[in-house]
Amino acid sequence: MSHTLLVQWTIKPRIAPRPWLACNRCRTVRPFEPSGKTRLNANGRRLDAWLIYRCSGCDSTWNRPIFERRHIRDIDPATLHALQNNDGAWIEKVSFDLDGLRQNAGRIEEFAEVHVEKTILNPAAASSLRVEIVLGLAMKTSLRTERLLSMELGLSRKRIAMLEEAGRVATTPLGRNTLRRSVKDQMRITIDLAGEADRNAILSRAGP
Repeated sequence: MSHTLLVQWTIKPRIAPRPWLACNRCRTVRPFEPSGKTRLNANGRRLDAWLIYRCSGCDSTWNRPIFERRHIRDIDPATLHALQNNDGAWIEKVSFDLDGLRQNAGRIEEFAEVHVEKTILNPAAASSLRVEIVLGLAMKTSLRTERLLSMELGLSRKRIAMLEEAGRVATTPLGRNTLRRSVKDQMRITIDLAGEADRNAILSRAGP
C-alpha cells in the first residue's frame, strides 16, 4: 500500500446564489430564489427562454434570461429538451451558473454550504504520513479552500495556516494564497502529517 492516502472530494453547493433585485410589490430590494421552473416562448422559429425566480418576501417573479430570439436550429437539442420538460438537473445547473447570473444582476448573495462526497482512490497503509485530496466541483462555489479543509478534516484554520507556513501543505496548481481562495475543480492538496499526534484521526476524516 502507498504511504499517501489518495482521496477525491466531490463538492456540490447546497444553496443556489440569490440575486437581489427591486421588487415592485415589496417596494424594496429583496433576494430572489430560483423556483425550479423555466418559461419558453416561441415567435415563429425563434425562441425565448427564462429561468423563473421568486421574491423571498412576497413570491413575485423575475424571469432571468437564458437566451432571447434564438433560432431553434441554433439551440442544442439537449437544452431544448430540458426546457420543454422542466428538467430538474438542468435547471439546477443553470441556477448555480454564477457567471451567467452576473450578466443580469448586479448584487448576488452567495452561500458556502456544500455537500462533500468522499471516495478513496488509493488506500493508505497503516503508517501513512500524508493525505492527498483531489477536488471535483459539481458546480462552482464561493467556499474558500482553507474553510473546506477545516470543516472536513476537523482542523482549525490557524493550524492549517501553521502547516502551510511550515511547508507541509502543497497545492496543485501552485499559487499565492491558494488556500484563501475559493476551491477550484481538479485542485490537488497534499498535507504532510508526519509527527502529528492526531494523524490517524485526520486520515480517517479525509475518507468516507
